[in-house]
Amino acid sequence: MRTNQYVLSLKWAVVFSIFHFSMATAQTVFSKGADVGWLPQMEATGYKFYNSDGKETDCLQLLKDRGMNSVRLRVWVNPNDDKASGHCSKEETIIMALRAQKMGMRVMINFHYSDSWADPAKQFKPKAWEKHSFPELLDDVYNHTFDVISSLKKAGVTPEWVQVGNEIPGGMMWPEGSTDNWKQLGQLLNKGYDAVKAVDENIKVIVHVDEGNNNAKFRTFFDNATAQKVRYDIIGLSYYPYWIKKDYSETIADLEFNLNDMVKRYNKDVMIVEVGGEDDKVQNTYELLKATIEAVKKVPNNRGLGVMYWEPQGARSWSHYALSAWQADGKPSPALDAFKE
Repeated sequence: MRTNQYVLSLKWAVVFSIFHFSMATAQTVFSKGADVGWLPQMEATGYKFYNSDGKETDCLQLLKDRGMNSVRLRVWVNPNDDKASGHCSKEETIIMALRAQKMGMRVMINFHYSDSWADPAKQFKPKAWEKHSFPELLDDVYNHTFDVISSLKKAGVTPEWVQVGNEIPGGMMWPEGSTDNWKQLGQLLNKGYDAVKAVDENIKVIVHVDEGNNNAKFRTFFDNATAQKVRYDIIGLSYYPYWIKKDYSETIADLEFNLNDMVKRYNKDVMIVEVGGEDDKVQNTYELLKATIEAVKKVPNNRGLGVMYWEPQGARSWSHYALSAWQADGKPSPALDAFKE
């Protein structure tokens, strides 16, 4: 009997060792990926994706063929059915995460804590939470985060990364979570962190700020986060030269400086969780992506974890978005070849 128990214990020890080795290995492989939140609705509305030979092909396969190994999926609380500004419910996110995982891709989940877009210009609370007190909002963040991540895990997908908030230089869930009230914002962020770790302590939590070339903005935000003892594992950055009306060549050195400064100043890993270039400037976007990937890879001690393109498949003909990396003929832009290298 004791022999059997010893063998069983040894067996489980080996299983856990393999699991932790696999997790550690995954986290040292540079992530090259895409936010594909629009993909299910593009397919549902009849959009077709094609390879270079004109053969209809799964979009995720086309991205994988270009060197991508990760996907980013946003989650909204009670979204509507608008094709571009709705969907992304818990249920839809689970379906997409399973699909990506079956193709061997790693998964990032991005919580907006809103019913639709949350970004630097707007951070609206979900309608169902609008009249809640601040203690109730703390419970809302924890319960929503725990529900989505535990449901994913139950379905067979444990995300590698989870973002608590999307582009939050001014805070989230306004007005209660505004940076005008850092004490409350810190508590909301920690509730999200705690919920993720309650499901699986190995999941890495990301806090995300836009304008990755703006070191002053990042220092202001993360100095305050440090003062409020905000818990997180990774600093997530957006990098869009287009939105600040500058060519990437004018700001890439600033991005590189900021990436290194974040690691040194806060002892956190860094990751570009959103990047994009103009779809009609293919060579320039290719060079932007190549330079961005190089900047992240150059961060010492492998602390630059990866680069994610935001909605590369979100063709302008479908989304009216100018920063996709997809051609009018339904084929990937050659700009995405930067991820192959």
